[in-house]
Parts: sequence; C-alpha cells; structure tokens
Amino acid sequence: MDVNEVPQDEREMSHEAKAKKLMYAVDKDGKYTGVNSVGWEAENLVLKQAWDEIDESLAVTEEKVRKGTLSPIAYFMQKNLMDVALLARYAGKWQWQVKRHFKPAVFKKLSPAELNKYAAVFNITTDQLMNYGKDKQ
Repeated sequence: MDVNEVPQDEREMSHEAKAKKLMYAVDKDGKYTGVNSVGWEAENLVLKQAWDEIDESLAVTEEKVRKGTLSPIAYFMQKNLMDVALLARYAGKWQWQVKRHFKPAVFKKLSPAELNKYAAVFNITTDQLMNYGKDKQ
C-alpha cells in the first residue's frame, strides 16, 4: 500500500480516542516507511463494540461490589483487563485464593500485607482498594 492509502478513518471511542498505530507503506521512492494511522472504519467499529462490551461488564461488576456481593478485587481485576490466572501470578497467590478473595467476607479479613500486594498490582492505594464501592452507595 502506498503512503497516501493508509487508512485514516476517525474513531468515535472514549478509549484510545487519540491513539494511533504504526503501519508500513511504500513511499514515493519505493521504500517502506512508517506511517501513523488512526485505523479504518471496520476495525474501529469492532474495537468500539469490544470496548462497549467491556464497559458493560465492568458496570455489572461494579454494581455487585456496591451491593456487597463481590469484593473490590474482582472489580479492579476486570478494570485492569486481567483474568484470575494473571492476577494470581502478579499477586503471588494461587488462583483458588484469588477467587476466594472475591468474597466480601473473606476480603474484609485480609491482612494489610495482602491488601498492599493487591493494591500494588492494581497501581492504587490500599485505601482505594478497601473503600471502593462504599462511596457510591
């Protein structure tokens, strides 16, 4: 593809609204060169649908935390686009331990060291982790 053929269809997304990606195209001298692109319509539509689905799922999880049926660990795991296996690896826990920490009653009994470990993985303060959802009630 020539440099002037690189797709530049604008995105209508809240996520990565100004993000560009590097594509390679042939310049006027016939050499490959890097060109910034904001993507093409079909790709942007699929990305928007994926992010919308992630946002909807996150809202459901947030509501469960607010109602007290899930701990904030589940919310921050999902917000950081992690799964149980990845979070367990980062936190130095077994997957069954992470799943157990999703239970609010168990979460309340976690030691400060365990809470600090989770907060560090999520790049938030321990206070933010412990009090998430309480301010939205």
